[in-house]
Amino acid sequence: MTNSEIVGRIIKVSGPLVVAENMKGTKMYDVVRVSEKRLIGEIIEVRGDRASIQVYEETSGLGPGEPVYSTGQPLSVELGPGLIESIYDGIQRPLNVIWSMVGDRITRGVEAAALDRNKRWNFVPTAKEGDEVQTGDVLGTVQETTLVIQKIMVPPGISGKLTFVYSGDATVTDTIARVEKDGTVTEIQMMQKWPVRKGRMYKEKLAPTEPLVTGQRVIDMFFPVAKGGAACIPGPFGSGKTVTQHQLAKWADAEIIVYVGCGERGNEMTDVLNEFPELKDPKSGEPLMKRTVLIANTSDMPVAAREASIYTGITIAEYFRDMGYSVALMADSTSRWAEALREISGRLEEMPGEEGYPAYLGSRVADFYERAGKVICFGQDNRIGALTAVGAVSPPGGDLSEPVSQNTLRIVKVFWGLDAALAYRRHFPAINWLLSYSLYTDTFDEFYRENLGSEWVEMRGEAMRILQEESDLEEIVRLVGVDALSTRERLILETAKSIREDFLHQNSFHEIDTYASLKKQFKMIKLIMVFHHECQRALERGANLADLLNLPVRDQIARARYLEESNMAEIDRIEIAIREQIAKIAAAGDEEIEQLSA
Repeated sequence: MTNSEIVGRIIKVSGPLVVAENMKGTKMYDVVRVSEKRLIGEIIEVRGDRASIQVYEETSGLGPGEPVYSTGQPLSVELGPGLIESIYDGIQRPLNVIWSMVGDRITRGVEAAALDRNKRWNFVPTAKEGDEVQTGDVLGTVQETTLVIQKIMVPPGISGKLTFVYSGDATVTDTIARVEKDGTVTEIQMMQKWPVRKGRMYKEKLAPTEPLVTGQRVIDMFFPVAKGGAACIPGPFGSGKTVTQHQLAKWADAEIIVYVGCGERGNEMTDVLNEFPELKDPKSGEPLMKRTVLIANTSDMPVAAREASIYTGITIAEYFRDMGYSVALMADSTSRWAEALREISGRLEEMPGEEGYPAYLGSRVADFYERAGKVICFGQDNRIGALTAVGAVSPPGGDLSEPVSQNTLRIVKVFWGLDAALAYRRHFPAINWLLSYSLYTDTFDEFYRENLGSEWVEMRGEAMRILQEESDLEEIVRLVGVDALSTRERLILETAKSIREDFLHQNSFHEIDTYASLKKQFKMIKLIMVFHHECQRALERGANLADLLNLPVRDQIARARYLEESNMAEIDRIEIAIREQIAKIAAAGDEEIEQLSA
């Protein structure tokens, strides 16, 4: 008897958890079909001949005695042409295909291939007969969309001599190459399968050397994330987690975007599905969907599928990373994924950990984020790919001491802490600059010095010190009023206000302000810091602070954010105007001091 012929019987049904007996020979994480309805499930515990199964579909109506069929295979995704622009559920069923089959509501037991078996793709070979190939070598390419060329690679574990290479139109299941080794011939298709719970292999993991440029000034200036790094965005309800991830998906310097809506409310996921096809890729003007894969798992879908959706998404992301692409994965939200773990763990009657989460929560979170990274891929060309993971966390009431937030912070190196108070003041992105941090900042100093000069590093440090000093001074102002502050301290408050309102604040709906290149960010922060330094010197020469703060050039500093990238010379002219206008005030201060001395 083979695994595919194993037929067990249900003895217990508890929500998404089904226990079956007579399952001897099955293995952990084998996929099974439950009852004659053929509901898809996965074995998550084996005790003797009994197996506990998490079912990815609604289990109402199931009862003891119904059959369970084992496939003998782990939960896997299909990888190949057709992934880009697709919208899948948590277990990689194409939602558009299911909709055409059964309508708006997903019927239980419905089966649909993740990749279209009938669509023909134009395969252009880059390898030729007689070549010696190994795992990861590129056999040819497929122009999947106008923005993405998919590389068809030798699957893991295969090496040898190419005896046949196809050229022309083919489906994902047609043979496009044959490899011979020691008399054994292996046929290769454009489609591969890979188990979702196992990270795809690579030659070597590299240390991060460059930031993932996002165009969001608070991130790029103060809290950068590496290409191949991991970041989390914790924040209470309404603080802008989803909007921030949308901005990152649109503007981040990544070639492929994988967006996972894990346990999201239906209306939020609807917004994503409606907005993403309409968004334009800023580099090409093409629809953003032409380099995006969406995985939609709403909160009313079975909880077990929510747990699988994160792994489905990151496996697809790893596949494109292996082609040498820079990939950004957005997971929204890992808290709801952790809640799915908690529910399944409770039904398995496992010993609960903190707040009812399973004791292995920390290791599961680590397993997920550790799959991010910058790597040397398999293949003789030693191409380099990067996978950046950005996970949103939804702590109840914004309490960052809860287990999901804490276990995430132990792993990731970038923390963008969202603040509801900033969001209510319409400050976007609502990233609190006093709570957030990035452990990559010092790592990228060399990158910034080479590309933008040493001033970037110096001004970033000084701007952050001013923001921190503003926080301390605000306490004094609340207690005794602004009049108790010295002139220097009042200048600090004004400069900090300018940093907050003219630099950190961005309008995501303004076509120019929504994105700022590193060059523009550098020039913008330089304007503010030049104004600050010139004012300090003028005050030392007896200038009046009110006169300095009323200079016309302050409005020009505020409007610099709306200047187009092609008009950077205007910012240089503003800098000259700052020096000239403040010099006049300072000169007047010199004359006043001379008169007093006389």
